[in-house]
Amino acid sequence: MNGVFMSDVYYKTIKQITSVLLFVENVRNAAYNEIVEIAMPNGERITGQVLDTRDGLAIVQSFGETRGMDLGKTSARFLGTTAELAVSTDMLGRVFDGVGRPRDKGKPIYSENRLDINKGSINPYAREEPSEFIQTGISTIDAMNTLVRGQKLPIFSGSGLPHNKIIAQIARQAKILDANEEFSVVFGGIGINSEEANFFKEEFANTGALERSVMFLNLSSDPSMERIILPRLALTTAEYLAYEEDMHVLVILSDMTNYCETLREISAAREEVPGRRGYPGYMYTDLSTIYERAGKIKGRKGSITQIPILTMPGDDITHPIPDLTGYITEGQIVLSRDLQRKGVYPNVDVLLSLSRLMNQGIGKESTREDHRGMADQLYSSYANGKDLRNLTEIVGEEALSANDRKYLKFADLFEKEFVNQDYFDDRSIEKTLDLGWDLLSNLDISEIKRIKDELIKKYGRWKNE
Repeated sequence: MNGVFMSDVYYKTIKQITSVLLFVENVRNAAYNEIVEIAMPNGERITGQVLDTRDGLAIVQSFGETRGMDLGKTSARFLGTTAELAVSTDMLGRVFDGVGRPRDKGKPIYSENRLDINKGSINPYAREEPSEFIQTGISTIDAMNTLVRGQKLPIFSGSGLPHNKIIAQIARQAKILDANEEFSVVFGGIGINSEEANFFKEEFANTGALERSVMFLNLSSDPSMERIILPRLALTTAEYLAYEEDMHVLVILSDMTNYCETLREISAAREEVPGRRGYPGYMYTDLSTIYERAGKIKGRKGSITQIPILTMPGDDITHPIPDLTGYITEGQIVLSRDLQRKGVYPNVDVLLSLSRLMNQGIGKESTREDHRGMADQLYSSYANGKDLRNLTEIVGEEALSANDRKYLKFADLFEKEFVNQDYFDDRSIEKTLDLGWDLLSNLDISEIKRIKDELIKKYGRWKNE
């Protein structure tokens, strides 16, 4: 991220220092996102970035600790360049910190390719519609909330839920059918604790996923400002691998809630008028600059598929972070605390989850001709079974008809056999769809109203019907 030094002028006109910001007066021609070198009284130098500039006042966000800074002895030098990242295929198999420095005791990346990390989102005119089924090996995603190449599909989780385990499984198993290319993975850990960081490093290393991955890790003990820059480092790396090296890249960002908390911290330090629940009013725009960097570009072979993870504060799906994320992305995977209590893994709540681009990646030419109808029938039957489960708490199971009891049994089997699967169970889409037919065979064939008759005859498991 080192730029070319464009100025030898050190400004000692720092007016104010907060927990994250420096206010520097009498600065000429400072530019938005310009990199700043901050010289500490003890001789240490840390990096900062211009967040705002007006009337000679430059507001600089520091990517290091501001403790120990002295107004009279701390100085700032404006370097005349924006943040850049040296990119290379040598980054695969490596682990970096929140500002791109090696965390794995390896050598820094030296490359002539240096990219601005603040690149904008893909031009809508150049954007190609996401398509092509991505098999994650997880039935609830592949069959009912299908991920397609170039999509951005977040996971809405909660504190204590196994989202880390789920995304590690996806990173290990993700693949495109009928293609020789495999996904490269760019993982960004934002404000995670050391236990989570060790889990990801060990999982990626033990399963061989690290060989095709680039990891950026910002720990909860690291400077919070690194959380602002880390997603952009990860996406810049992904863009190089996808559009220069023709790779299909899966970007996983966890946890975007920590990113948004840092945005709120910056906003409070700037004394801005707060928006909903204290978050800045521009959070929607800021999140879009991250999410909209996923996709496919016309004429380019590579692609970027993005899975951001966010933990919903208080399990509140109407909280500003999941709410705004849902407006920008193309659906969401929602994890259920009730399913977790039942010991179901992965605890995906299929009725609250949605993939808006699902139809573009499924069907006869992509997965199987019965995929759409199967998903609709499973949704309908499971929803009916859950409604009846709530009813039995009031009237008792004895009050149900024989047919209603079949739906009640279906809901239980669906959770135990379809939703629930082992961490190392990499199910093919054929196995997942066949499992769906097995479960539907517990209902009367007359109840199967969302699948075409010819497909029922071809794939159905009913006998003597």
